[in-house]
Amino acid sequence: MEKIRPNTGISEPVYKQLQRRITDMIQSGELGDGISLPSERALAEALDISRTTVRRCYEELRAQDCIATHGRAGVTVKAPPSRINPEMGKLKGFTEEMRELGITPSTQILEHKIVVDRTIASIFNRPASSRFLRLVRVRLGDGMPLSREVAWYDLSVAPALADWDGAGSAYQYIEIHCDLGLVHAEQSIEAVLSDDEEAAVFGFDQPGPCLLLKRKTYADNGQIVEYVEGTFRGDAYTYRVNLKIRPS
Repeated sequence: MEKIRPNTGISEPVYKQLQRRITDMIQSGELGDGISLPSERALAEALDISRTTVRRCYEELRAQDCIATHGRAGVTVKAPPSRINPEMGKLKGFTEEMRELGITPSTQILEHKIVVDRTIASIFNRPASSRFLRLVRVRLGDGMPLSREVAWYDLSVAPALADWDGAGSAYQYIEIHCDLGLVHAEQSIEAVLSDDEEAAVFGFDQPGPCLLLKRKTYADNGQIVEYVEGTFRGDAYTYRVNLKIRPS
């Protein structure tokens, strides 16, 4: 308890001190996933502070998705997963990326259908009547949900995708069964909060921080073959970029 005992002689609110110290212990691994924390009353008595202060601290920790409350079972730690640290700069799909990192990839297919969508057609620079394979998947690494992806594939560029079941690597299927090479992609990344569906997939109690990746992938015939919007859990990813100085 001494490690988290707040200093009442400084201006920082007591609940904030308590929150920060517990968070530090979770992030350092000193408080592991599933470890029970004292009840509001027990912690207040042990630290000689008000129960209201402890309640405010626990509310903040719940908002950060650092703890969970289980009724009579009390309060337990929700430690963040080990961060995945892929390097950007090379075009590769989720399956290849996970295998390179020594992680076993798997997929849950939520939706698989052929659609006609005017908005998506405009992204592909195609007529409004064009047909696309729309695929919604949860991508997992070592059994943990890491992303929820919504992808569209142009069936006029890669008609064999109409027979693909959506399992495994899209890039591998395109190269083998569609006789197309994938040459480059345009990708953007932005910080977002998960929506309700994504929060449910990731096990968040409420909307949590995520990374939204939007990617257009081009085939060797110059056509866009894939457009994907993938929401990745922000507590599991750190992207690395190798930057080079331009030659003088």
